Amino acid sequence: MSEIIKQYLGASADIFSVIGALVTGYLAFKVAVGVFRFLNAYLLSGALGLSANLRKAGLWGVVTGCTDGIGKAYAEQLAARGLNVVLLSRTLSKLTELATELEEQYKVKTLVIVADFTKLDIYDDIKSHLVSLDIAVLVNNVGTSYDHPEYFAQLNQPNFVQDLVTMNCIAAAKMTELVLPKMVDKKCGYIINVGSSSGTFHVPLLSLYSASKAFIDVFSRCLQQEYSSHGITIQCISPFFVVSKLSKMRKSNLLVPSPTALVKSALNTVGVLANTTGYWSHEIQALVMSVVPSYFVKNSLLAARARALRNKVNSAKMQ
Repeated sequence: MSEIIKQYLGASADIFSVIGALVTGYLAFKVAVGVFRFLNAYLLSGALGLSANLRKAGLWGVVTGCTDGIGKAYAEQLAARGLNVVLLSRTLSKLTELATELEEQYKVKTLVIVADFTKLDIYDDIKSHLVSLDIAVLVNNVGTSYDHPEYFAQLNQPNFVQDLVTMNCIAAAKMTELVLPKMVDKKCGYIINVGSSSGTFHVPLLSLYSASKAFIDVFSRCLQQEYSSHGITIQCISPFFVVSKLSKMRKSNLLVPSPTALVKSALNTVGVLANTTGYWSHEIQALVMSVVPSYFVKNSLLAARARALRNKVNSAKMQ
């Protein structure tokens, strides 16, 4: 009997050794891929001039949700690279102010289109403005998120679910539908879809937002396979936190860049990476997140939810 037990234990030890080797190999592979992506995107591409010359694809860039944060930074950086810019958002005063800034600073033309992307009846008007333009780049940036992490059944805001899906998913699909055919005809063009790390690493308590950004990721990957042979580049950037009203982050640091820093970095990866976080420290965060157990994410979101609810109670008491 003792010999049988020894044989059993020996066999078990061999099995665990194999499992351990496989796990170690998998983690080593993930790290190697992450290091290669990092070097390729943030060191080699700039040094070797591998990133795309957007100006060769046309005269105009189109940016949705452009009056704040990442969208505004894309509008500024496209103008800095010599492109005229079509600005789409729902507040005319902010659009006009940004248009004036771009025209004065970068000596480019702008076109302002007022558009509420929670609506579905806006695209005929947008099409009428875009039809005559030689569009090089479309940046699908417009989007919205939760006020704070919350359970799906407790999202009690009127029209919240419909508005989020319409803005975060349908807007990107409809804008791409408007712009892509002419890019196919001329066999060049760039479509940049702004996703989120929440769409790559599933985030409970932001379930609908996370799912909407997963749509952007999958939509982009499929389009890239469909149209790369047509001379068209589709890129999805999936950043972590940046300084913006949407993220509620107010100060930049190594892990939380400004929108300008993120977009400058991300634009240098166009033509190099089809899917990227856009920023060097976000690539490191993505590598770490790929091996972090999911319950840590949920626990951190539960803590953020508790803080937000306490702040609401305290604000109500002060009023």
